[in-house]
Amino acid sequence: MKLNISRFAASACLTVAAVAAPTTSQAATEIIWWHAMSGALEGWVNDLAKNFNESQTEYKVVPVLKGSYDEAMTAAAAAFRAGNQPDILQVFEVGTATMMASKNTIMPVTEVMKKAGITFKPTDYVPAVIGYYTAPNGEVLSFPFNSSTTVLYYNKDAFKASGLDPEKPPVTWADMENVMTKLKASGSTCPYTTSWMSWVQLESFSAWHDTEFATLGNGMKGLNTRLAFNAPLQQRHIGNLEKWSKEGLFKYNGRASAATNSFVSGDCAMITGSSATYADVKRSGKFAFGISTLPYYQDVKGAPQNTVIGGASLWTMAGKPADHYKGVAQFFAYLSKPEVAAASHQRTGYLPVTIAAYELTDKSGFYKENPGTDVAVTQMIRKTTDKSRGIRLGNFVQIRTIIDEELEQVWSGKKSSKEALDTAVKRGNEQLERFEKANSK
Repeated sequence: MKLNISRFAASACLTVAAVAAPTTSQAATEIIWWHAMSGALEGWVNDLAKNFNESQTEYKVVPVLKGSYDEAMTAAAAAFRAGNQPDILQVFEVGTATMMASKNTIMPVTEVMKKAGITFKPTDYVPAVIGYYTAPNGEVLSFPFNSSTTVLYYNKDAFKASGLDPEKPPVTWADMENVMTKLKASGSTCPYTTSWMSWVQLESFSAWHDTEFATLGNGMKGLNTRLAFNAPLQQRHIGNLEKWSKEGLFKYNGRASAATNSFVSGDCAMITGSSATYADVKRSGKFAFGISTLPYYQDVKGAPQNTVIGGASLWTMAGKPADHYKGVAQFFAYLSKPEVAAASHQRTGYLPVTIAAYELTDKSGFYKENPGTDVAVTQMIRKTTDKSRGIRLGNFVQIRTIIDEELEQVWSGKKSSKEALDTAVKRGNEQLERFEKANSK
């Protein structure tokens, strides 16, 4: 498998300018990093900081778990107002538009690297990743750190027990229905579940079918975007999930990543969710598992297209001393080293953020030794369209909450799928209108 990109740096992606070594009497400058990585991923974050700290003596990165993505972002806003903001803040992709609008609270990564004397080349990074965090003027605003996309995980042992071929995962939603039916017939009480309902079943689903989630290139082309995920295709899909829920084929197990444990524990036979679920499944799953692409409707023209980015990036907060920014730049340079970025990709299931990291992983034989780990890459490294490039909306956190609230009415039998989607679009557009009004002055 080769990426369709003509240029990539075979050496380190960032060339670090020489800096004078500190004397032994100097204390290392602490770089505070607020993040939202829990479980197996917290160990990964801690190891990255530890290894960077051991690689030099001038800076000490201190990772601090601040709860969920929502909680970390809320805490940072309060901390900035109080003047005790962290140096680095991890923000999930749905917070990107909000961070972009908060111009006085962040320092663009392009500026951070330039001031530190570090050559920063956006072309060294995977286009689908770096492009999402780049402003229209070409300035990269945040550092691409843990980028994921949506994939299907399935329990091979459960497949065998149901008479299914463990090497042939479902590819289409018609396949999914057949597989779910057989799993249920063999005694499964949860043939299929999903995490991140909006991201998987509406956002990625829409891009995968080359259908818009919102107008104006899914918000990429202007603040006056409006939601469009109540179109016939999305209504068809949520309607099917509603039907499967009533039939005991699909089980809703909560918001965000709450459903992950139901798969890792073996209770659910299949789950759609983040490619980064790989870390938890590999560490805690007691069964053979496989990874496959997000299912699609084969009668939809243009499908499958590409899925959209998930995960998060690292934002540099404004108002810090100059030496802190030098430390942040050095840390970002370290994270971009091919061997470091490749190891992160292989350990977590997140996408390789640099092209060199992908090439190094491919050359090492990792994808052949771990079938399915390249699925996330192949789903993302495709030619995109205006409907599939990504989704960047203001007040996106609130919009996702609205979608969760409305679809939970479907799973509980209180609303039809059409009614819930129509209401979610109406309520979500109110959030977009507020954001547009607040940021168009």
